[in-house]
Amino acid sequence: MTLVVMGLTACTPKQPDNRKNICEVFRQYPSWYWNAKKSQDKWGVPINVQMAIIYQESRFNAKAKPERGKILWVIPWKRPSTAYGYSQALNQTWDHYQKENGYSKRTSFADATNFIGWYGNMANRKAGIAKNDAYALYLAYHEGIGGYQRGTYLKKQWLINVSKKVQSRANIYQGQLRACESKIKKPWWKLF
Repeated sequence: MTLVVMGLTACTPKQPDNRKNICEVFRQYPSWYWNAKKSQDKWGVPINVQMAIIYQESRFNAKAKPERGKILWVIPWKRPSTAYGYSQALNQTWDHYQKENGYSKRTSFADATNFIGWYGNMANRKAGIAKNDAYALYLAYHEGIGGYQRGTYLKKQWLINVSKKVQSRANIYQGQLRACESKIKKPWWKLF
């Protein structure tokens, strides 16, 4: 039984050692670059935007969940949402995504980048948000596209501040990516 649990734990990689440097992230996990690139090619949401959203949502933790609430400051209670995985997608949104894209796992980095691309594409179609606008995409990602269109974020200064951080992280990642993208190792099957 212990071996089975250890084997299942080994299926998801640990968080990157240097999450603030996208080049270091992709050096540690080159397949993540190709996952994000594939999503960018399919949906049009740039790699740096996808990665900035994942950084904000889970810090690249495959099994991230919101913290449980507490009763009397000590007793663990319910989680505030069903968010889970790299993308912190909610159950309902993930179900919608799977209906359109097939079976996927929230602990899969490839599925998480594809989800973010899919969501960004939908936000572009429904709300006219530019696919490279990490600030507005994150607001829609957090509030839902309808919430974004209704301006629900306008009364949430903390969320506006977080969205600015996501845009800043996307800008940093974009600059870093320019310096290293051509050096990212291709997996052996892409060499042919």
